[in-house]
Amino acid sequence: MSAWVLPDHIADVLPSEARHIEELRRALLDTARGYGYELVMPPLLEHLESLLTGTGEALGLQTFKLVDQLSGRMMGLRADTTPQVARIDAHLLNRAGVVRLCYCGPVLHTRPDRPHATREPLQFGAEIYGHAGLEADLEALLLSLDCLKAAQVSDLTVDMADARVVRSLLNGIDVNAAALDRVHAALAAKDASELASLTQKFPAAAREGLRALISLYGDERVLLEAKKSLPPTPALHEALANLQWLAGHLQGARVSFDLADLRGYAYYSGARFAIYTPGASDALVRGGRYDEVGAVFGRNRPAAGFSLDIKELVAVAAKRPLKAAIRAPWLDGTKDAADARAAIAALRGQGETVVCVLPGHESEIDEFHCDRELVHAGGKWTVRPLKP
Repeated sequence: MSAWVLPDHIADVLPSEARHIEELRRALLDTARGYGYELVMPPLLEHLESLLTGTGEALGLQTFKLVDQLSGRMMGLRADTTPQVARIDAHLLNRAGVVRLCYCGPVLHTRPDRPHATREPLQFGAEIYGHAGLEADLEALLLSLDCLKAAQVSDLTVDMADARVVRSLLNGIDVNAAALDRVHAALAAKDASELASLTQKFPAAAREGLRALISLYGDERVLLEAKKSLPPTPALHEALANLQWLAGHLQGARVSFDLADLRGYAYYSGARFAIYTPGASDALVRGGRYDEVGAVFGRNRPAAGFSLDIKELVAVAAKRPLKAAIRAPWLDGTKDAADARAAIAALRGQGETVVCVLPGHESEIDEFHCDRELVHAGGKWTVRPLKP
């Protein structure tokens, strides 16, 4: 095998796409800062028991594992940053009241989560801790929409669900984890026959409620139908009321509901959402409420937030024009060299890109699309439009 061949679902990012990704990263972080979110940078790897404890257990199969050569302990490369941010909130900051944190960095997956997906997403996310009310859920939703707006992505659909809907229907039923996973898969696939087979020994109310979920997707009428067809338990009533309240505050957004949706990480505890746009192979954003995420770190605080993969986002975000540069000659050992270097430094200090043409490379391709040039005229260095 050639030394330059990369592993499956791992790829280099070349200059034009890397520039676009970096511009998006800056735009997203600036948008989060505008809401009062502070940037944190968790490590790429840490002790395995820290990464995979509590809600992180669901990430076990997605986590690369290795042995620390210093301590001999098992370590893991993070597959998701949210548990790390919960650890930071619980142990390192330990602040009272509301804490808003954001992050952006690579995560690694042992397997792609869908065909053609990368195993090295560049994950951006924002988390709000310390407020149990729906205001935090709404803020996470609004911030995620503003992030996509900053990325110039339009034609968005917010699809909403609540983890408590399925959990309340399964409450008290003795079912092992493997069987539960199959029930979840049947719900996600809207497979009525498989679901009927898996739930044939369930209590009638649970069986009928789960079967009803398969058809409970669509616009706001889904919530009205759910109130009629699902058991009138307090948990279900609260979940449906919360979804209605959140949707009512998303003015101008296209909203849909899928009450059987269980995709994403297993730590969601309440309302959850996914944001879609045409052209994307899956949801651009996933988020919601996950109040149990910090419990294993000794501080069980209310939490809500979202995450996205910038590498997925860049595929559907509007292309940003490349900022034109200035071409300058390479001068060395001449009387004008010092003045030229000073002029170039001043231009770069003003935020301009100045590309010095090295000797013998004057006819090479201009990757920066220079539209001006630095020339010596009238006894001084000046910038003028580049002649075609």
